[in-house]
Amino acid sequence: MENRQSFSRQAFHLPGVRAASGPSPRAALAGMQPYAPGRSISDIRAEFGLERVVKLASNENPLGPSPLALQAVRDALPDMHRYPDDRAVPLRSRLAEKLSLQACQFIVANGADELITLICEAYLEPGDRIATFAPTFSEYGFGARLMNAEIVAVPLADSFALRADDLLAAVDARTKLVFVCSPNNPTGTYLPKAELEYLLSRLPNGCLLVLDAAYSHFADAQDYADGFELLRAGARLVVLQTFSKAYGLAGIRAGFAAGPADVVAHLLAVKEPFNVNALAQVAARAALDDEAHLKATLRTNAVGRDRLREGLDRLGVRSVKSQSNFMLAHFGARASFVYEQLLRRGVIVRDAAGWGLPEWLRVSVGTAEEIDLLLACLTDVLRSAD
Repeated sequence: MENRQSFSRQAFHLPGVRAASGPSPRAALAGMQPYAPGRSISDIRAEFGLERVVKLASNENPLGPSPLALQAVRDALPDMHRYPDDRAVPLRSRLAEKLSLQACQFIVANGADELITLICEAYLEPGDRIATFAPTFSEYGFGARLMNAEIVAVPLADSFALRADDLLAAVDARTKLVFVCSPNNPTGTYLPKAELEYLLSRLPNGCLLVLDAAYSHFADAQDYADGFELLRAGARLVVLQTFSKAYGLAGIRAGFAAGPADVVAHLLAVKEPFNVNALAQVAARAALDDEAHLKATLRTNAVGRDRLREGLDRLGVRSVKSQSNFMLAHFGARASFVYEQLLRRGVIVRDAAGWGLPEWLRVSVGTAEEIDLLLACLTDVLRSAD
């Protein structure tokens, strides 16, 4: 699971006010853990007194946001006194044009995280089940626990390959939702098109496949499938996408789901009003048309991914072949030490212990300069660990 950590609550009292017991929280909260994001640049600067800090922990776009999106935000600022479009009609229309689907097949939300929650709210009852792989993105489990549903997590093979039969073996009559992240976070591995079609063909009626394709833009394997072709052919699945990664808009939170019109209608029924702010909507729509920025992003990632993998190989560090904008690297018993030492040198990566992978670190693909700095620091750290 992604890094969700337990937390404690401390009682507090207002002066002159007698403490009183409030209502008991839902029982489901006992099994829930708040999301713990990666360390921020400002945190590391303050903690270690550093001027320069490179963040390779959160799979952000190293080229920054789409220039067209920035201009769209500037143009929209004078209208900030108006509520945003509740249904994001212009953005949904543009998505329909780009992806050759109908506008009624889209819902826009405050990032893919909200979409996962909406799907769970729309379909899960207490006692229902979801099935997913492990390790994978933690929000699938979070959404299920929120609705008092059960999580069946299918361990990935030693190679971290995603296999349809492994997941199908975990599906039973109580399984309502199946979540597949492809490319998978944190492994970077993916479910090939033939496996995806096989999975869809064998899921029972009443079970919905949710394909989280947040990192699909970075996949260049010939047998990769992002799910949209299947949707156009009439398949019953939901595809999740985000503007946080390839489009560089992580700071304003926008994502969308595409699926059958009736499924989208169910999600709209539980959606909060005005859930996507006006700046996010105009930025996302503009980013969709910024082909130059997207091409530069994908080119930078493809070259950087090879550069990172080759650099890790030279250092004797095993990594998982990735179809995403990050790489999972194996450091063995030294992983925690390497993570802390990199922080002290101003390089932030992601400790994979929160996914149950204490010997691994996840490293985002940055610019050539950022990757070279990481590799130089790693060389120094590994030498000191020997």
